[in-house]
Amino acid sequence: MAPMVHGLEAKYFGKIKFSYLDADDPNTFGFQQTLGFYYQPEVYFLDPNGNLLMKWVGYTSEETFEQTFAQYVP
Repeated sequence: MAPMVHGLEAKYFGKIKFSYLDADDPNTFGFQQTLGFYYQPEVYFLDPNGNLLMKWVGYTSEETFEQTFAQYVP
């Protein structure tokens, strides 16, 4: 799934900021708990204020991501 997500990151550069969280890093455990993390992979789509707009758990298709992005990204 990583190559597809990196491709989306390149496509939406300047419109969506992609950040990656190391689920094995103990320094991220608090943030993981806040997001409700429980399974890899998980992808979170947040607004500029950090509010959760969408959460995907497990494999998600590129089409699914793009449908959601189209609702929020001009």
